[in-house]
Amino acid sequence: MRKIAIPSRDGQVDEHFGHCGYFTVLTVGDVNGILSEETFEPPAQCGCRSNLVEMLVAMGVGALIAGNMGQGAADKLRHAGLTVVRGASGPVRDAATAFLAGTLKDKDELCQAHGHDCLHPIA
Repeated sequence: MRKIAIPSRDGQVDEHFGHCGYFTVLTVGDVNGILSEETFEPPAQCGCRSNLVEMLVAMGVGALIAGNMGQGAADKLRHAGLTVVRGASGPVRDAATAFLAGTLKDKDELCQAHGHDCLHPIA
């Protein structure tokens, strides 16, 4: 089994990792697809400036599927060992299913919104 985290809003992939409404964490099996779903609210700070990456690692998350995010956040997630896929949209479960099928690939989309792009050294 493995876990996938998806920044979410109203059941859809949220456009921005660090400012999402909540995270959906899906537990998936090798054969049976999505086995369970849980959600949690992210820390109030920008995703890359909070303890969010450490939280995801502690939960056993191995992949993060997002609409887009700053390069600093993508780097921090990858440095922690997570697979990062940007450029997803639509319903959360559809994005996860496409990822599991190998049809959702990272589109290398970087967010420059919100007055910053989370570029800073990785701790």
